[in-house]
Amino acid sequence: MLDKISLILVIVGALNWGSIGLFQFDLVAWIGGGQGAIVSRIIYTLVALAGVWCISMLFRDREELEVGTVETVE
Repeated sequence: MLDKISLILVIVGALNWGSIGLFQFDLVAWIGGGQGAIVSRIIYTLVALAGVWCISMLFRDREELEVGTVETVE
């Protein structure tokens, strides 16, 4: 579950960076009330922590990442 939450937050961060790069529009700052607002800073921090967590996914075995999947054999 933590992997999925982290992946969602990393995607949010990527979309935010994409909007900054393409349109010079910081979606997180707009939602949070500016880059220095506490809400924005919390979102930025959560996205950064999620990115650090997702680094660990690069070094895990494929079987370990697929623990949540169910396979049926007929």
